[in-house]
Amino acid sequence: MCPKKGKPTKVGNIIGGSWKGINYIRIKPTSVANPRTEGQVNQRNKFTIALEYLQATKSFIKIGYKSFATKKTEFNAAMSYVLNNAIAGVAPDFTIDYSLALLSRGDLSGVIDGSTDLSQGGEITFNWADNSDEGNASATDKAMVLVYNPNRRDSVSILDGANRSVGSQVITIPNTYTDETVEMFMAFVSADGKKVSNSVYLGSGTTAP
Repeated sequence: MCPKKGKPTKVGNIIGGSWKGINYIRIKPTSVANPRTEGQVNQRNKFTIALEYLQATKSFIKIGYKSFATKKTEFNAAMSYVLNNAIAGVAPDFTIDYSLALLSRGDLSGVIDGSTDLSQGGEITFNWADNSDEGNASATDKAMVLVYNPNRRDSVSILDGANRSVGSQVITIPNTYTDETVEMFMAFVSADGKKVSNSVYLGSGTTAP
């Protein structure tokens, strides 16, 4: 069965369709004795926390997972990675391990000696060492910085920031973030946008008033 692109077709409990140029066939179960088994609930809980995290950071992901968007979206590629590599905790209290939850993946030389300064109210400064002469790094690579507020399920980011050679980037955060815990991430993207580095997690902190 090789259905044309369009709405799924159904014959009995067999469903066929096409998505992003990929033909598929799946069998619809006739009944589910217990749709809320422990395993199903745990998987839904994991999916929910990953979805909240990635929806809040999707602009960063769109660049960071560009090279993995082959027959799938950048978001779906990131979702698969986070679910398989960055879920921590014990059921039902699952959490995101931010140190493993990459928002960008690629072979561009990454961030060295990254740090953040939250002492200035309304702003966060990202700092890094200039490693322009290492690997495939370039002085003109652009900093990508992101501040994630898990309490608000929101983030602010700069996706075309200072050059790698500059060594710092200031980002303005909303007033609503004051005195709240935020998680901070950084990566590099080449000037032509074709290469990215793995993101690095620079830790959490409480924003200054």
